[in-house]
Amino acid sequence: MCGIVGAVAQRDITPILLQGLKRLEYRGYDSCGVAVYADGELKRARSTQRVAELEREIQAEQLSGYTGIAHTRWATHGAPATHNAHPHFSSQGKGPARIALVHNGIIENHDELRTELQAAGYVFESQTDTEVIAHLINHLYAGDLFEAVQQATRRLTGAYAIAVFCRDEPHRVVGARHGSPLVVGLGNNENFLASDALALAGTTDQIVYLEDGDVVDLQLARIWVVDGQGRPAERPAHTVHVHTGAAELGPYRHYMQKEIFEQPRAVGDTLLDIESITPELFGDAAYKIFKDIDNVLVLACGTSYYAGLTARYWIESIARIPVNVEIASEYRYRDSVPNPRTLVVTISQSGETADTLAALKHARSLGMEHTLTICNVATSAMVRECKLAYITRAGVEIGVASTKAFTTQLTALFLLTLALAQVKGRSTDEQEAEHLKALRHLPVAIGAVLALEPQIMDWADRFASKENALFLGRGMHYPIALEGALKLKEISYIHAEAYPAGELKHGPLALVTEHMPVVTIAPRDELLEKLKSNMQEVHARGGELYVFADADTRIGSSEGIHVIRMPEHYGKLSPILHTIPLQLLAYHTACARGTDVDKPRNLAKSVTVE
Repeated sequence: MCGIVGAVAQRDITPILLQGLKRLEYRGYDSCGVAVYADGELKRARSTQRVAELEREIQAEQLSGYTGIAHTRWATHGAPATHNAHPHFSSQGKGPARIALVHNGIIENHDELRTELQAAGYVFESQTDTEVIAHLINHLYAGDLFEAVQQATRRLTGAYAIAVFCRDEPHRVVGARHGSPLVVGLGNNENFLASDALALAGTTDQIVYLEDGDVVDLQLARIWVVDGQGRPAERPAHTVHVHTGAAELGPYRHYMQKEIFEQPRAVGDTLLDIESITPELFGDAAYKIFKDIDNVLVLACGTSYYAGLTARYWIESIARIPVNVEIASEYRYRDSVPNPRTLVVTISQSGETADTLAALKHARSLGMEHTLTICNVATSAMVRECKLAYITRAGVEIGVASTKAFTTQLTALFLLTLALAQVKGRSTDEQEAEHLKALRHLPVAIGAVLALEPQIMDWADRFASKENALFLGRGMHYPIALEGALKLKEISYIHAEAYPAGELKHGPLALVTEHMPVVTIAPRDELLEKLKSNMQEVHARGGELYVFADADTRIGSSEGIHVIRMPEHYGKLSPILHTIPLQLLAYHTACARGTDVDKPRNLAKSVTVE
């Protein structure tokens, strides 16, 4: 969600801060700001526009400095407004600002701290929980910023990543994290902070990942880390090569379109030229763990949750292992019945999703220690927390609405299905070979579906004037219908809902009129004839059907029934293929409606707060 960049150097760091903010724009934000130490005082610029507008303001004011912090904010406390934008300042009485601070996360005890600080004479200029932290650090400051931050964080309840600097110690930036990601970038007589290593690409490739509870002191020639108990902590540096070329739009209109068309490559990279299925694809201890488990629990949010729902059909059908799929934000707060022989699978694009991380820790606290993550970031908290992992190779995904991250998650989950089936003795060599053959052909098959774009664009023009839509699927394609509806509402702002087609007569059919487009996923599988009956229920009531049908389903276009034929039926992997046209339909509908496709309103890319 929100983005942090900080630096202490012997050169003007405003270009570094601005470049970092630009690289973090994909996460979603509604305001941005920069603060630097210049001419003996703290100076800042803030904007509720894009980072490009902030950059123009900084250039106009000739703002520069050797120490500074920057932020993109996604509003939680207080409306998107300049006075609520970060960085926040704290002053000594009516004097000049002494403390500058940026913050990701949510401070749950901000009300009681605000009351205490107001009683001490502090005046609040914003409605944010963040300003509370700035004033608290100022209140505790006695000449050592590092010590003041340590004292302050002990009083905070909630999630946070912060970067702070002080007018009285101009060559020092202090950071702290609990529940929100924060990394350190190492340079030559300069050091950096960021919420994402991508922000520091091109500045440094030496990255230190902070752990929960860490407080870090950045100075020109050194960094110093202590853990949550105040003990010195060694955090190793990793060489991280972030490909900034992924953030270049190239010939595409939007990043989402680019990422849709990158899926053949992303899926191919995720498969890693796999020659055979082995449990060790998921880690050295995978065989022992897979042998020991008797059920699977999937924890995820949003699009990743739909990937888990799809995987349930695969794992139960092929590996014959019971699967529960839970929304992470619900699971962590309900009473459940733990089973120590459960494989807990988390799915996350960023590996920093707050609710999924908390749900994982909750599952472990209940005695379920067999953990595995499907994740796109090898250095993320999720990977570090789990015993096993499979890293998808989607690359950087800029568009807020997930596309290639989803299809690579599905690819990894199908590999997991085959590995579990192998260990449990539920598949033959011949069956495994057939599945591997289908997987290797997947990038080519996705490319063939992408060729349907012109036909889908025609449908999008019709959808652009609608305000509601239904999506129908059956069996393992029902979660794909859910994902298709999510994509449409995320970026076009059309209200869309998905249902198992057999549920139509239990309520949703009441909504069907000639004004309600009904998108239907129609693969050639054992449920096809049932699905055709459901389609007739819609057609008989004047509903407009838009059907993505496999070539041999014998579903033809007629009055009120519009059909786009998929290139081929793809068996168990059909959900991955049917995802692609739904992504294109959402994308082109949003384009036709003129929405901000890559940065839809009110949404953020990486949800690192509860």
